[in-house]
Amino acid sequence: MRRPVESAQFTSFAWTDRLKRVGTRISMDGKGRCIDNIFIERLWRSLKHECVSLHAWETGSQAKVGIGRWITFYNHHRPHTAHGGQPPAAVYFNHIETDQQVQAVA
Repeated sequence: MRRPVESAQFTSFAWTDRLKRVGTRISMDGKGRCIDNIFIERLWRSLKHECVSLHAWETGSQAKVGIGRWITFYNHHRPHTAHGGQPPAAVYFNHIETDQQVQAVA
């Protein structure tokens, strides 16, 4: 019996081996664990409502550019309540800078 493509492609040896080779931590829980996807589902919802549904791109290239601009905005400029009104990039890079300062002192 064949597994559905949508699940098999992310559990295949070719994919998981590639992830491991670049040092990616793989986390896959069982079927029906909706909490596992909550963060990415929220991102897709924001992308859909704040970007995709507001534009009528005529080509895939236009969509790629428009979505790329939105993702840059989302990560670097859009305030997030979960981060105290800061965009994710500010929180992430502040965290890295703090870690580097701690390592320099140690």
